[in-house]
Amino acid sequence: MLQIQQFTCNPFQENSYVIYNEKKQCWIIDPGMYGVDEEQKMYDFIANEMLVPQQIINTHTHIDHIFAVDSVKQRYNIPFGMHRLEEPVLRNAVSSAVMFGFNFNVAPIPDFFIEEGSLSLGVDSLEVRLAPGHSPGSIVFYSQADNFVIAGDVLFQRSIGRTDLPGGDYDTLINSIRQQLFTLPEETVVLSGHGAATTIGEEKVLNPFLQ
Repeated sequence: MLQIQQFTCNPFQENSYVIYNEKKQCWIIDPGMYGVDEEQKMYDFIANEMLVPQQIINTHTHIDHIFAVDSVKQRYNIPFGMHRLEEPVLRNAVSSAVMFGFNFNVAPIPDFFIEEGSLSLGVDSLEVRLAPGHSPGSIVFYSQADNFVIAGDVLFQRSIGRTDLPGGDYDTLINSIRQQLFTLPEETVVLSGHGAATTIGEEKVLNPFLQ
């Protein structure tokens, strides 16, 4: 069984996640902590729970989701993975940070690429689904066994990811939501990159962008 701890980080109020199993192995997803205080909150949780980080896995690589990637890599000596189609977004990260006024001088380098299919954490696994539109290589992580999906910035409670950034496309995003998320069971809990949790069933009925 997988358990989840959420951390809301940086001025964009981005949600970073630690997902861990009964053997204390964990993934760190979208580490967006900005500054040592935010980083320390996650590090303290990992230490207190006696977790052993295995990988950093990112839904996408906009700056608010990667601020702490290098810090986490160095602290735990673990690899960082993303979808290959995110490479143009990652290359633009430093200039994007400058535009928003953030101190972020070097973008992290991926150690591996995540493909559609599955990722394993001991005996537990996440299904990986490609869901472009917010960014070209956006992926979501679905756990059928534990009834949740880490949706990144694809789908929010009563909203959707923005599509006005480089590589974004509105029609592509709507199609991704319908094909990759709305095909999941309605009771699936949606854990997004910003804001509160929701469910697939709620968003099918109440999301104004998808009616």
